[in-house]
Amino acid sequence: MAQRYWRIGGLLLATLVQASVALGDEAAFEACRAQLADQARAHGVPERIVESALLPVRYQARVIELDRAQPEFRQSFSAYFRARVSAARINTGRLMLASYPELWSRLLAEYGVPGRYLVAFWGLETNYGGFLGGMPTLDVLATLACDDRRSSFFTEQLMTALGLIERERLEPDRMRGSWAGAMGHTQFMPSTWRDHAVDGDGDGRIDLWNSIPDAMASAASYLADLGWRAGERWGREVRLPDGFPFAQSGLDQRRPLSHWRALGVRTARGELVPDLDLEAAVLVPMGHRGPAFLVYPNFDAIVAWNRSQSYALAVGHLADRIVGGGPLAAGLPDIDRAPARATVEALQRRLAELGHDPGEPDGLIGPATRAALRDWQAREGRIADGYPDPDTLRALGLEPAAEADET
Repeated sequence: MAQRYWRIGGLLLATLVQASVALGDEAAFEACRAQLADQARAHGVPERIVESALLPVRYQARVIELDRAQPEFRQSFSAYFRARVSAARINTGRLMLASYPELWSRLLAEYGVPGRYLVAFWGLETNYGGFLGGMPTLDVLATLACDDRRSSFFTEQLMTALGLIERERLEPDRMRGSWAGAMGHTQFMPSTWRDHAVDGDGDGRIDLWNSIPDAMASAASYLADLGWRAGERWGREVRLPDGFPFAQSGLDQRRPLSHWRALGVRTARGELVPDLDLEAAVLVPMGHRGPAFLVYPNFDAIVAWNRSQSYALAVGHLADRIVGGGPLAAGLPDIDRAPARATVEALQRRLAELGHDPGEPDGLIGPATRAALRDWQAREGRIADGYPDPDTLRALGLEPAAEADET
């Protein structure tokens, strides 16, 4: 009931403020803050928390700038992967895995999630606690709640954060995190904290900033709730045979492992993939000239944590490297830039003109765009890997201007 109330309230608040608080009107922010305070009181947030935590919040113009920012350059998969699965992160991850053996053993028994994956998430989210974020969380959430773009979502997050102050005895002035309101070693949003975080050290409260057991137990709890399957890995790098039907690649093209084995898909060491009772998908994030991965159901849990497939591949590979796995056998193409966002928008429009369905033209290469491009490539007799390399773009009548793409 409380969650539904906050969502309805957030929609009403968005209607009230979307025309007035956009890009820096602090007077309008003050009016919005008063409305947020009334909403919090109506829901039963104690007056002392309204006065001590909500009324002092300040508008953060930088948050809106970051929310609106469309960087001129974005990383290719190669650049993204190299930066996140670095030697330093691997070595520190091994140290962290060795430093808390009893914790990892307990969490494996309780949630079915091996420590190497929890350490990998920890490494990618905050560099093992090296950077937890420095922006005042309540200011961030209030600023975004009073902005028109996602007011409903951030209103709920703000109200949830106020509830966490009461429940976990948090100090508002010490609540700091990312520009989007994510908090702690695992960068949980307030609703994720509320719904999935657990007390990992037994002190009767949850502190994701200062308690590593709380943060790691909460990460394990969250992954279990997202559908993590005990005893299974995330996936693996694979070698694809000559003549592989790339039209069957993509996260939407799941088939039994026996299917991939019959096609001659091999592990990075050259053995045929095992014939297990699992469904898997082949991913080629940089097309047929780049590395290939076979991903299993646990990959979906990683993607549910963060919707980027590049992020999920980095988590899985980092976890493998932490326990002694080797680098990618195929290596990474020396490409740091991918198609410019404007080029991708043009690609999406062109594919739609040709009768394919790439989704809304947003300039992002997501699953729908890759699937539509695979369909076009297959129809044209090309290698249907869904990757917009320069030759493919030229064949579609597009100029392959360069920018990098993290997705």
